[in-house]
Amino acid sequence: MDHCKDFIKAEFPCIDIEMFQYIEGVLENGIDDFHDTEDIYEAIGEVLQEIANKSESDIRGICSKLLHLIHPHSNSNASKNGHTKILDAPVHLASMAADLEDNDMEIKSIWVNSRDDSLKVDKKKLKKAQEKLQQKHDKRTEQVVKGVGSISVASSNKMDGATASQVTSKKEAKLEAKGNNRAQDIKIENFDVAYGDRILLQNTDVTLAYGRRYGLVGRNGLGKTTLLRMISCGQLRIPSHISILHVEQEVIGDDTPALESVLQCDFVRHGLLTREKEINLLIANGSAASADLSSELSEIYMQLSAIEADKAPARASVILDGLGFNPEMQKKATKHFSGGWRMRLALARALFSKPDLLLLDEPTNMLDMKAIIWLENYLQNWQSTLLVVSHDRHFLDTVPTDILHLHTQRIDTYRGNYEVFEKTKNEKLKNQQREIEAQNAHRSHVQEFIDKFRYNANRASSVQSKIKMLEKLPELKAIEKEVEVVLRFPETEGLSPPILQLNEISFAYPGCNNNILTNVNLGATLESRICIVGDNGAGKTTLLKIIMGILNPTLGVRNVHRNLKFGYFSQHHVDQLEMNQCSVELLQSSFPGKTVEEYRRQLGGFGVTGDLALQSVGSLSGGQKSRVAFARMCMSNPNFLVLDEPTNHLDIETIEALGKAIQKYTGGLILVSHDERLIRMVCKELWVCGGGGVKSIEGGFNEYRAIVERELAEASK
Repeated sequence: MDHCKDFIKAEFPCIDIEMFQYIEGVLENGIDDFHDTEDIYEAIGEVLQEIANKSESDIRGICSKLLHLIHPHSNSNASKNGHTKILDAPVHLASMAADLEDNDMEIKSIWVNSRDDSLKVDKKKLKKAQEKLQQKHDKRTEQVVKGVGSISVASSNKMDGATASQVTSKKEAKLEAKGNNRAQDIKIENFDVAYGDRILLQNTDVTLAYGRRYGLVGRNGLGKTTLLRMISCGQLRIPSHISILHVEQEVIGDDTPALESVLQCDFVRHGLLTREKEINLLIANGSAASADLSSELSEIYMQLSAIEADKAPARASVILDGLGFNPEMQKKATKHFSGGWRMRLALARALFSKPDLLLLDEPTNMLDMKAIIWLENYLQNWQSTLLVVSHDRHFLDTVPTDILHLHTQRIDTYRGNYEVFEKTKNEKLKNQQREIEAQNAHRSHVQEFIDKFRYNANRASSVQSKIKMLEKLPELKAIEKEVEVVLRFPETEGLSPPILQLNEISFAYPGCNNNILTNVNLGATLESRICIVGDNGAGKTTLLKIIMGILNPTLGVRNVHRNLKFGYFSQHHVDQLEMNQCSVELLQSSFPGKTVEEYRRQLGGFGVTGDLALQSVGSLSGGQKSRVAFARMCMSNPNFLVLDEPTNHLDIETIEALGKAIQKYTGGLILVSHDERLIRMVCKELWVCGGGGVKSIEGGFNEYRAIVERELAEASK
């Protein structure tokens, strides 16, 4: 055994003393029962693989050498064919088979090598040993990291109910401490993210290669926004030399002009210009150290020239213009802008800053179609790393080079845009299903053979080999399919036309001299599928409110059928929900007098089922809140839907379900949306707001997109 001990120490120099003693004990106790390599591998192979980064074939080779050290004069053929057992007396198999139950173990003993249970790996002991090894590893790593300072290992941090834990390797910690880490790729390895008691991500790895554009997708409520926040606020650690900018909060309103607000986020340029003004003022006042100041001023001019500071205003203006800020708006103080426009300013500042890692969460939500098209074109030339959460299918087909799919507490990476991802994922799932079915069929076939010949002496070796083969087959987990989202709008009864007519409508808000809408003539029926598009501020929402009678036109006549019942989903509908109530209570307070089963049935029609319906609305994700809002809107059984930006909080699957629900809906529809896929799915007529009027485009969305792209091309010249 001394040779075996020396050999194990040589092969595994870093082996823990407890594990070494465990392996030594197994080998000593079973020295007379090891007849081939397979016997040794079954006894200690699993343990050896746990303590060393070696392949199965390497471990089997080590087991073979151990067998040779234990039995140096053994016959190789005997070891291959197994140990020969000599019977003490003739055995009459037929008589033994007649009394099978009583003699089961005796029959088996004839041709099955009995094995001492002490040779088998004790699962509890193995688990305990592994835990001890892991604790020691974590302790050593933590000591190293604490010694270098800035990074902690497996530490949990809280942020708005969310926590993250991450293990950092010694190598990374040392590089970070010495300031030698200059890698541009970002690797976040072995991390967990939880929200309260709910685990969002577990033992996850994410790699972001420099210069790639990543789209983060997944169902609502799985933790996409939480992950971005964890990265941006340092809960999940990345190299300190990499600059991060997360567009999440709107710009604070003050007296700073919009253009200057964007320029100020270039801190190097802003600092140099501020210092330039200070020096010029000192020189003008006759400072005694004017020679030194002049030298410093020359250095500042050289630095300003190196960063092309003179071109910065033009670059900032191009970005602002692309996001919808005309020259007059660029001069306005930020305090005069609404929250949506301040979010656009925050996006403009991020694009101008060019951080190493730009994090965007639903950037298209605050944009009109023209700005979305501009942003798609701009981000296609983004030089550094981009990580964007979006549910806009066309945006995900246009911008990302890679897709990160968040599901079942992990993240899978796919090369290509969303369309490629969807095809690859579906093909991958099909292959996995085929593999599972093939393995199940193989298992059934082998098991059938085992059951048939289990007690046949002539087939004993074959039966045993097949049993071993079954034990070694990998366990393939059943594919966890995501639950399909289904939305159901209520059935409606037909109405005789005319249904809705606007004749010579004009509108201006009180105290405003300019009309937002002038001489509008429009009509709709229960078969209408109309989409309204146009720049922000062009009057889309105002037109919707006139159609529904919320606003009265300044001039003109609005005619509607007396039985026409509108269902209105406003873009702020979700924010107006009572957050402290559960979904059932919300419907009950809005439409009293019905049973709890009716409220739950209504919510179930929009995917709010089970415990979700009993959670407080405030604890639901944005998409889940939107479904609750849809359920409440449809409680009155409307026969004409008016949907203003309904997709802002919905994931791709729910947007797809919304499109299918609209296609099946028997009432009329007017939709305001910037989601190109939804528009193409459901809309048959396109109304364009702009210039104080509304016009219908015969060519539909294709013609409108072509018009916008021509305008952008002309503006960029």
